Formats: sequence, structure tokens, C-alpha cells
Amino acid sequence: MPKPRKAWTFSPGKTPKSALPGTLKDEVDSKARELIETVLKPKHIQPPPKDAKFNHITDITTKWLGSKCYFVSTYACPGPNAISPTFETKFARMEFVGNGKFSLSFMRHTGQWIRLYERLSVDKCMSAIQDDPWFQP
Repeated sequence: MPKPRKAWTFSPGKTPKSALPGTLKDEVDSKARELIETVLKPKHIQPPPKDAKFNHITDITTKWLGSKCYFVSTYACPGPNAISPTFETKFARMEFVGNGKFSLSFMRHTGQWIRLYERLSVDKCMSAIQDDPWFQP
């Protein structure tokens, strides 16, 4: 039986995403920093216990990867069997969708991003991260 011939076919690429304007990125950075310093850190970062055996949050920051802004919490691993002294985990993602709007997702315990909101302004994203219980570090 003869082998089937190989042929070239057209495969359209991914649709290009619109670029994030620098002014919008600066706005997100400043509002995220304000939210972290005034709300998230006082609420979630506690002084380490005297006999620390379990992981605890030591810092909350943001990181940009392309047009996505991630809210990241840093945990300390105080136990004697810890693989590393700290680790980071992402708990919220703002993905730029164009026209000054973002979709907002949270990290599920399975490591999967779940999109809760679409086409939100920066201010609405920040209030959702502050008030919605899905966005816990």
C-alpha cells in the first residue's frame, strides 16, 4: 500500500493581540502598588510565629509578562526539610484585551487560570481584587 503524499496546507497563526500602551501600564503599576501597600499587605502579611513550622506570606508584588499583569505572593518555608527558603505563587491575572480594558482571572488550586470578569477597567479590576474572595493570596 503506498504512503500518502505530504502536502503543504495553510495554517493561520494566532490573532495578534493589541499592544499595551506604556501609559496604561504605568497606571496599572501605580494603582496595583497602592492596593498592595494599603489593603493586601496589611490584611494578609502577619509577623512570623515564634516556632514557625508552616509556610507564611512574606511579600506581595506584581510582575508583567507581555500584556499580562500578575499579582504574586511570596511565601517563606521555615521548616528544616524545606527545598528552598521561599517560593512565589500567582493569585490574580489582569490580561489586556484592548481599548483600556482587562479580563481578570484567578489561579485555581489545580494550577488553572479561571476567568471571572471580562472587559473591566483598571479601577474595577482593582476593586474586584480587593473585595472578591476568589482573589486571595
